Amino acid sequence: MTKVALVTGASSGIGEATALALHEAGYTVYAAARRVSRMDDLAARGVRVLSMDVTLDSSMVSGVSQILEEAGRIDVLVNNAGYGSFGAFEDVPLSEGKYQFEVNLFGLARLVQLVAPHMRAQGSGRIVNVSSIGGKIYEPLGGWYHSTKFAVEGLSDSLRVELKPFGVDVVVIQPGAIKTEWADIAMDNLLKTSGSGAYASTAQAMTRLQRFADRASSPSVVASAILKAVSVRRPRTRYAIGGGARPILFLRRVLSDRAFDAMMLFALRRLAAA
Repeated sequence: MTKVALVTGASSGIGEATALALHEAGYTVYAAARRVSRMDDLAARGVRVLSMDVTLDSSMVSGVSQILEEAGRIDVLVNNAGYGSFGAFEDVPLSEGKYQFEVNLFGLARLVQLVAPHMRAQGSGRIVNVSSIGGKIYEPLGGWYHSTKFAVEGLSDSLRVELKPFGVDVVVIQPGAIKTEWADIAMDNLLKTSGSGAYASTAQAMTRLQRFADRASSPSVVASAILKAVSVRRPRTRYAIGGGARPILFLRRVLSDRAFDAMMLFALRRLAAA
């Protein structure tokens, strides 16, 4: 029996690499994104592409219904769609904060609601929620983004024990620095939002911190972790993967809040002076 996977945010980066990795491992893969035209390469390689906007309920309902109609089952859901909205908290409009939650949390949650009944009925399934090390650490000017990822972590923990009795595993992926368009988009938005005014020096320092490309890993590293998480008999609850992920999370565990604050502020002062 060929297993069926749905991967969101598959038009680039981690989602695209994951869709290919699962396809090459023998899964029937539905790659979902708003920009279908950017998935021509996936389609040419045999991946089934699907138009889906995770902020529109009708789009998600239609997409899941199409998969069930064509394939008859869903074995894997990879909730990867997301973006980073950075800026000083007082500068970011509340509407943008709400949209950040719509994309990063509520779209993910709605897809879980849509696929979980089918996984329960078949007595098996894997739900992989792509969080971030940003779901465990924090940065200035990233309040909205980190809030969404902290929420993904908490939701995933609750879902893990809720769905386990039905044979459904929930796994969290915590990427560190990855070579995708995420950082450029997030930092461009940061400069537009808070590049002048009271938070300008912090914004400039944060931009330098986020764009250390030499420390970033390929999206294929994350895709490999996701493939392992969906294929092993007993997956880990969390996979920290990619540039700096494990050492940064280790520091967060061993440092007090004030010590972590001091480390962050010291790094930003050094970058601001550079």
